Amino acid sequence: MGLSLSSCHRRLKDLEATGAIERYRAVIDPAAVGLSFEAIVFVTMRTTDLEVIAAFETSVANEPSIVEAQRLFGEPDYLLRVLAVDMRAYQELYDTKLGALPGVQRLTSTLVMKQISADRVIPIP
Repeated sequence: MGLSLSSCHRRLKDLEATGAIERYRAVIDPAAVGLSFEAIVFVTMRTTDLEVIAAFETSVANEPSIVEAQRLFGEPDYLLRVLAVDMRAYQELYDTKLGALPGVQRLTSTLVMKQISADRVIPIP
C-alpha cells in the first residue's frame, strides 16, 4: 500500500473509531459444525403495524438458526437465511418456530444448493 506500519495502524484505528469497521469475527464453515442444510425463507407479513414488526424482528434476532435477516421493500417483506443440521431439523424449526413468528402470514422456502459468494469483501472506493 505504500504506507508505513504506523500510518496503517492510525488509519485502522480511525476506521474503528468512526464505525466504518463494525466488528471483527471468525468466519465458521457451517458444515464443519454440523450445519449442512441451508434454506432461504421469504416472509410475508399479515400486517405492517409497528408493534408487530418490532416483535417479529426481536424474535428473529433471538433465533440462533436464523443467521441473516433482511427487511425488503415490496413483497415478500423479509428474507431469512436459516441453517440447520438436516431437512428434518429444518422442518421442525419451520413448523415450531418460523411459522409461530409474530405477524407471519406466509412463509416460502427455497433450499440453497451451493454457496458461491458468501462474505464478500466490501469494495471501498
